[in-house]
Amino acid sequence: MEDHTRFGPAGVPERFKEFIGTISDVPSLLHAEGLDAFEYPAVRWGQKPQIRKESAEQLRIQAVENDVILSVHGSYFINLCGKKEIVEASKHRIIAGAQAANWMNAYIFVFHPGFYGKMEKSNALRKCVKEIEEVVDTLKGLGIKKVKLGPETMGKSSQVGSLEEILTICEEVEQTHLVIDWAHLHARNAGVFKSGTDYRLILNLIEQRLGIKAVRNMHSHFSKIEFTEKGERRHHILRNKNYGPDFQLLSELIIEYKMHPVIICETALLDYDAIKMRDTLNSTFNK
Repeated sequence: MEDHTRFGPAGVPERFKEFIGTISDVPSLLHAEGLDAFEYPAVRWGQKPQIRKESAEQLRIQAVENDVILSVHGSYFINLCGKKEIVEASKHRIIAGAQAANWMNAYIFVFHPGFYGKMEKSNALRKCVKEIEEVVDTLKGLGIKKVKLGPETMGKSSQVGSLEEILTICEEVEQTHLVIDWAHLHARNAGVFKSGTDYRLILNLIEQRLGIKAVRNMHSHFSKIEFTEKGERRHHILRNKNYGPDFQLLSELIIEYKMHPVIICETALLDYDAIKMRDTLNSTFNK
């Protein structure tokens, strides 16, 4: 993985849209802003890639030339705990996204595992592990071995995606990679991140379960977030002081633990807030 922290947006920033002819123009625009990561949004894809191979390969070329690391975020319609037909469609969506990620040379395909529905939480987790294992076997059969599958921590109590569940998936399934959405964890746990110690507890648990490399190399999402008793409600921009979590606290732990994660901004100010986080980390480092 990388030897420094990378920052970038979840999707194409609004102010880029008047300048881009194709998606391959995005890396050079990010590079001009001093950003070096981009999460391609495949969030409404069906069961086949919805980008042409040639376009994906051109994005790959431009990403390399502009030192931008790529990731892909999968469909919001993935649910590995649903009825049989829903699960099969979800697996095809993951495979389609991983295929496109492979064309782009994106290092990870991020996805939401599913919803508990009427299943017991433990059974839902076992179901997710089984289905992801089958997806990995399929990907290997297709020769897709470099793209990691990234189950993401989720912000609602109705979703598979507690920290414990994501750690278990990463422990048990090959070709997976840890994805920590700090806002989701904050919302799911009633505003847990109030101090650096709260972040440290999470990082220590990850180290105990997956090792220090997993801590240092994690893929992560960050924003401010509003929540209810059921968890996540909506994301907010960083300057909104009414909501947490606080990136300054996390920046101190990134330095303490010698981390070099990829941090994807999910606020409405995609690139502005990514830049703000980058500058916060640099300022913390230089204190």
